[in-house]
Amino acid sequence: MAHEVVFFLAPDDAAAAATRLRGPGEAFDSVACRFVEPDSAIAEWDMYFEEPSAEPPPLEPLLGWAWPEWVTAPLNDGVEVFALPKRLTRALANASSAELEELAGRWTRRLRSEDGEDMTDDDLLAVLRGVARLAASTVKTGGGLYSWSF
Repeated sequence: MAHEVVFFLAPDDAAAAATRLRGPGEAFDSVACRFVEPDSAIAEWDMYFEEPSAEPPPLEPLLGWAWPEWVTAPLNDGVEVFALPKRLTRALANASSAELEELAGRWTRRLRSEDGEDMTDDDLLAVLRGVARLAASTVKTGGGLYSWSF
């Protein structure tokens, strides 16, 4: 489980990769959260927009889903930088409030079933709304949406 997760906008993969050592910081528009796995969250969000359901996905289909690609290969320090898939970025940018609420509820239920009392105390709907705002910005202005975690 990642201790710190930051979803952020960057002009391209090279700029996103350059955040690896210190994180995106204030140089990039971002949304932060804690104690989630960004790769499984990204896969679950993508799955939701391709196969909408209010119920959390069963583990096997989720594990078989297309997971985000690394912008920088992980090393032993635990830092990862992922690029969110373009189709997910477009889906988040165009998501309605109701879709974001349903996805946040589903994501919360899955995390609670896996992590119990140790799940994040972040407002997951606020995180999703923030990431959707970033997605809308990147769709409008170009660049990409990324995740940095440690």
